[in-house]
Amino acid sequence: MEVFYYLVFGALGAVVAALELSKTNKDRVNTTTAFNSFKNNYLLVYSLMMAGDWLQGPYVYFLYSTYGFGKGEIGQLFIAGFGSSMLFGTIVGSLADKQGRKRACVTYCITYILSCITKHSPQYRILMLGRVLGGIATSLLFSAFESWLVAEHNKRGFEQQWLSVTFSKAIFLGNGLVAILAGLFGNLLVDNLSLGPVAPFDAAACFLAVGMAVIMSSWSENYGDPSESKDLLTQFKGAAIAIASDEKIALLGAIQSLFEGSMYTFVFLWTPALSPNDEEIPHGFIFATFMLASMLGSSIASRLLARQSPKVESFMQIVFVISAASLLLPIVTNILVEPSKVRGGSISFSGCLQLLGFCTFEACVGIFWPSIMKMRSQYIPEEARSTIMNFFRIPLNIFVCIVLYNVNAFPITVMFGMCSIFLFVASILQRRLMVIADKSKTEDWASMKDKNMEAEPLNI
Repeated sequence: MEVFYYLVFGALGAVVAALELSKTNKDRVNTTTAFNSFKNNYLLVYSLMMAGDWLQGPYVYFLYSTYGFGKGEIGQLFIAGFGSSMLFGTIVGSLADKQGRKRACVTYCITYILSCITKHSPQYRILMLGRVLGGIATSLLFSAFESWLVAEHNKRGFEQQWLSVTFSKAIFLGNGLVAILAGLFGNLLVDNLSLGPVAPFDAAACFLAVGMAVIMSSWSENYGDPSESKDLLTQFKGAAIAIASDEKIALLGAIQSLFEGSMYTFVFLWTPALSPNDEEIPHGFIFATFMLASMLGSSIASRLLARQSPKVESFMQIVFVISAASLLLPIVTNILVEPSKVRGGSISFSGCLQLLGFCTFEACVGIFWPSIMKMRSQYIPEEARSTIMNFFRIPLNIFVCIVLYNVNAFPITVMFGMCSIFLFVASILQRRLMVIADKSKTEDWASMKDKNMEAEPLNI
C-alpha cells in the first residue's frame, strides 16, 4: 500500500485525536448497574449489526465489477436496493410495531445473511434478489432496533435522560469506530489475505449470526402502543398536511433529500472516480479513511452545537457550500490535470487530489448527521415524527433511483456536477429556513411581549 494512504489516514487520525483530547470534561450522567447492563447489551448487538452492514459497503460495486457487469448494470442493481428500501421502508415500522420489534430485528439478521449469501453467485438475477433483500434489511436496521430500544427502555422504568446516553454511544461505536475497523478488516481479508471480494460478505454474515444469537437469547419482545396502530393511509395523510402547512418542515425535508441523495450517489461513484483506468486501490482502507473523516466532522459538529453561536441553521449553509465545492474537484482535476492513459497500476495524481476532496465531503457528512437531527427535533412535531421522516425518504429514494438508472448515459464528471448543484441548492434552502426560523422567533417574542404588557396593571 502506498505511503499516501497512510499519510491521509494518519493526518485525519491526529486531527480527530487532538480535537477530542482538547475538549473540556463534561459531567457524566449517574446511572444504575441495571441500566448499564441493559445499555451494554444493546451496544453489543448494535455494533455487531453495524459491522455486518459496514463490511459490505466498500465492496459492493467492486464485487459486481469483478463479475463482469458494467456501470449501467451495476446501477440497476443499486436501484433495486434503493427501490426496495423505498417500498418497504414506509411500512416496515408499522409491521414491527404490530408483529414485535424483537422479531423484526431477527428478521433483519436473516434477511441480510441471505443477501450476503447471494453474493457468491455471478448470476444477475440472484444478485438482484440479494439487492432487494438488502433494501428490506436496511429499512429494518434503521427502524426496528431503535423502536425496540425506546420501548424496552421505558418498560424497564429507566429515566428518560439515560436514553440519550445509549444513543450517543451507539452512534460513536456503530457509525464511527466499528465502521473504521470494518473497513480495515475488509481490506485485510481482500488485499492482505487475498480471499477475494466476496470474503467481507461472508464475514458480515458471521457477525450478523452472532448478533442474532444474542438477540434471541437476551432480548424480550415488545410491541407498539395502541395509539401507533393507525393505518398507513391515515399516517401519510397527517404527515402530508403537516408538511404542506409548515414551510420549515417542507424545507427541512427538501434539504435532507438533496444532501442524502448526493451522498448516496457519491457512494456509487467514488470507486470508478478513483480508478478510471482500473487502478489498484485499497477499497477497505479508503473506506476506513472516509469514516475517519466523518468522525472528524462529528467532532467539529459537537463543538459547534454546544455553542449558542453560530446557530445550526447558519453554519450548515457553509457546510453545504463546502460539500458542493468538494464534489466539483473531479471536474476541476479532469480539466486541469491530464488524465492518465495507463491501464492498471497505482492511483494517479488526479486520484490523490480527488481522494482529499472526498475526505472533505465525508467530513461535511459527519457534520450533517448531528446537525440535521437537531433541526428535526426543533421543527418536526413529536406526534408525527416517524411518519414525516419516512415521508422524507420517499423523494430521496426516488431521486437516487433516477440518478442510478441514468448513470450510464452521463460521464462521472456530469454526475458529480449534478450532485454539486443539488448541494448548492440545499445551501440556498438552508438560508431560507434560517430566515423563516428567525422571523418566527421574532414574532413569538413580540407576541409574548404584548401579552405581558396587557397583563400589567395601569398605574393611575
